[in-house]
Amino acid sequence: MIENLIQIIKTFFQYKENEPIFFTEIVFWIFFTAVFSIFTIVYKKYTWRNLFLFIVSIFFYYKTNGVFFVLLLFSITNEYFVAKAIYKSKNISKRKILIAYSVILNLGLLSYFKYAYFFTDSFNQVFGTNNQVINYFALWSNTISGGHLNVDKIIFPIGISFYTFQILSYTLDVYRHKLKPLNNILDLGFYATFFPQILMGPIVKARDFIPQLYKPYKINGYFFGLAIFMILNGSIKKLVFGDYMAANFIDKIFGNPLLFTGVENLLAVIAYSMQVYLDFSGYTDIAIGIALLLGYKFKANFNSPYKAKSVAEFWKRWHISLSSWLQEYLYIPLGGNKKGTIASYFIITILTVFIALMLDAIIVLWIVLGLTIVLGILSFIYPNVKKAVNTNVNLMITMLLGGLWHNPKITFLIWGGLNGLSLVVYKFWRKISPYQNINKWYVNTWKIFITFIFITFTRIFFRADDMAQVKEIFDKIMYDLNWSYAPAIIANFWLVFLFLGLAFVIHLLPENIKWNYKKIFIKMPVIAKIAVVLVCIFFIYQSLSSDSVKFIYFQF
Repeated sequence: MIENLIQIIKTFFQYKENEPIFFTEIVFWIFFTAVFSIFTIVYKKYTWRNLFLFIVSIFFYYKTNGVFFVLLLFSITNEYFVAKAIYKSKNISKRKILIAYSVILNLGLLSYFKYAYFFTDSFNQVFGTNNQVINYFALWSNTISGGHLNVDKIIFPIGISFYTFQILSYTLDVYRHKLKPLNNILDLGFYATFFPQILMGPIVKARDFIPQLYKPYKINGYFFGLAIFMILNGSIKKLVFGDYMAANFIDKIFGNPLLFTGVENLLAVIAYSMQVYLDFSGYTDIAIGIALLLGYKFKANFNSPYKAKSVAEFWKRWHISLSSWLQEYLYIPLGGNKKGTIASYFIITILTVFIALMLDAIIVLWIVLGLTIVLGILSFIYPNVKKAVNTNVNLMITMLLGGLWHNPKITFLIWGGLNGLSLVVYKFWRKISPYQNINKWYVNTWKIFITFIFITFTRIFFRADDMAQVKEIFDKIMYDLNWSYAPAIIANFWLVFLFLGLAFVIHLLPENIKWNYKKIFIKMPVIAKIAVVLVCIFFIYQSLSSDSVKFIYFQF
């Protein structure tokens, strides 16, 4: 018996590639129970509390990514000393060199692991070479540790997209005099690795989180109840609603669109638009709840995005932490909506080359070159054209890079480009729209519907494997949309559409109603809370799909 227990403990502390600790696994909640139990002993002294949570977070990341935790530790160590050097230096040029080094190094590491195959394939395509990707990190790790990692394949470290932006926000905030550098590298390590959000966000800005490291732990009955509610709410979103729709309908349609009718394809696209919200917001709800139990507060990452009355409003409600990061650290430094800079036009040129290489079409470069010449001439003749170009180029860059941040595929670049183009169009439309300032329910309903339909159709590029699949789905919806099949489809998948309908109803409820039922749970006696939790756990368990559905944003 004791030997078996020891073996179980040993197994738990070992890294297994196919057994990460996710919120959807029972092992995570056993892990968190143990963490919280020890936390109740060390929480009174923030030095021990921060150190303990840093060690726990590194272990959590190790269980998910194995040896890649070394890369994370390297980034933390590097930024700790760079930020200190920036803060101490009074030389403006030296400060700029240091921040440039930080940005290039962090984005360089992200690009190596995320875009190495794209860059290598593009280089081979242009120059007719046959270069192969080599995993230098694995090669180095094998040399140091005597391991046997595969050097012929680059494995993407889960969470690198999120923690890279988070660590950069620390150094950038120090550079911009919005934050003083930390005196303890372990505190920076804790900020960069906090386990509830390191893998998928939300991206927490340094100046919002770091001050909390030195505040005493306080959690009253209200925040405790809210934390439990957020965890339950996120779990139900993901495991009950989102996963059931995905496993029983959405994934089947997207797996082979040509086998299904146009109506099924259309309904799958609509259902996916809701699934990706339930999946990602469900994760962040759980992360916010866990952090709150440990005494740390995150800002909201979603604000009922499908209530948005325009694309501009949608991006203020969707993945708020990424949108605000891109706005503060990319869009505004490039010139915002006031002007285009040299950096703006350099980046847009690089992105054009990216698109041409992805499409394997040099003609794209010639088209863009011709368009640039035309716009240049018009800008010279008409000052308003020049102003329009300068004030919107940064918006397009931000959205294109947002697409590229998700994945170096043409589908994601088009997805980002469509959203960027829609934002530019909306900027002009709202100046002449006769409905812009009308606040009638039927006008708002129409605006919400149009916005949702546009966002939903751009999701096809987000979800499809490649452009061929995008074409298949659009062809089915455009040329095979026979609504006579709809009653049979809905009858066959009635539970899927019941969940979809309930998700929309709850999503569109007024915020005061949502807060009211949150408060009802928060004010419940402890015994009643326990009963609700047990009922929810039973409900979640009964609803679990036989096929495990991974969190969508883990791939980014």
